[in-house]
Amino acid sequence: MKTIREKMNPAFRPLRADLFPRDVVSRQPPARNIMSWADPFFPDSALSESVKQAMITAIESGSPEHYAPPALKFELQELIARRVNERTGLELDPARHVLVTPGSDAALFYAMLPFIEPGDEVLLPDPSYPKNYRNPELLGGVTVPVPLQEEDGYQLRIEEVEKRITPRTKLIILCHPNNPTTTVHREDRLRDLADLVMERDLILLCDQAFEDHIYDGIEFISPCTFPGMWERTVTICSTSKGIGLSGFRIGYIFAHEEIMQALYAGAGNVLGAASTLSTVGAAAALKDPDHLPEVFSRLEARRNLAYEILSGVPGVSMQPAESGILSWLNVSVLGTGEEVAAYILEKAEVEVSAGEQYGAQGAGHIRIVTGCYRDEKTAEEIMRRIRSVLELMAKEKGIQE
Repeated sequence: MKTIREKMNPAFRPLRADLFPRDVVSRQPPARNIMSWADPFFPDSALSESVKQAMITAIESGSPEHYAPPALKFELQELIARRVNERTGLELDPARHVLVTPGSDAALFYAMLPFIEPGDEVLLPDPSYPKNYRNPELLGGVTVPVPLQEEDGYQLRIEEVEKRITPRTKLIILCHPNNPTTTVHREDRLRDLADLVMERDLILLCDQAFEDHIYDGIEFISPCTFPGMWERTVTICSTSKGIGLSGFRIGYIFAHEEIMQALYAGAGNVLGAASTLSTVGAAAALKDPDHLPEVFSRLEARRNLAYEILSGVPGVSMQPAESGILSWLNVSVLGTGEEVAAYILEKAEVEVSAGEQYGAQGAGHIRIVTGCYRDEKTAEEIMRRIRSVLELMAKEKGIQE
């Protein structure tokens, strides 16, 4: 007789969940400080009054308790279409080109669903978001990593992409800005990628979850804006990383109507609708002219503080983050990412992410979510504890400046 596992789809048989610690799930004061969740200001609240009041008013009206079909979040779709237009110049029809989803993770998986057939190959720059490695495999596809090099600032080398294309290649996933490296892919690399996608008749899935906060005047370009790419690009965005509404679980997809027709039609079967109340809050945040600039200002200051504190440790190298709420540290002189993360947890009681989970190129690195905690003094104190532990590790290994 087959075991339950043997009855599963082969892609699911080896999966084992890393269950959340009880202290985090219960929301009790954690036994350690967590700087591994890409959740702005976690575990503290940073909700604006405009968002709170909009949701309270909606609750008092009685409307959020009812169903709303996935493709009929009209106000939020309109605000998203306007937002995309302001950033890209694309004229989106809210009812034809925008789908609100219950979070961007669900959107990433769902956007691949119409395209990936058993054996199809999906190219993915490495390092990258772990779920982007697994999703194609859950659909019967094959994930093919494309190495990014630290000496290139983790920019794409188009020749590395091209030489991994085979007759089975169907899709390329681009995390832009990249999680975990914070890299904003530059225009020349994106144009080369677009040319290759069109030449080889591929689909591009662009994960833009961290697009809202780009630093140092770096230009951010959505690949779907290049000539010929609108018809073959699916773009996924989030209100979590930039707007700070992680728990609301609101993401969105925008794409050409030929793609969206299929995604609209299947959304009820696969995704269901995003929370009606959450869409009210997300709409209020997008309508508030002060909300995003205020969050940007705070996160930019935190980015600068993280670099000031964490750079310059013997045996550690890092660059200022180009985007978002993360810092990416090369700790390979001190040990593997897993070893260093474990040492920080033991000595500083701070949880960070080992780079190995982001792909082979993440080995010897750690990712720190420096955007955690609302209070600046708390965040600074925790980052200084991390620095002290890294300095201790360097001293123990005899590493000098």
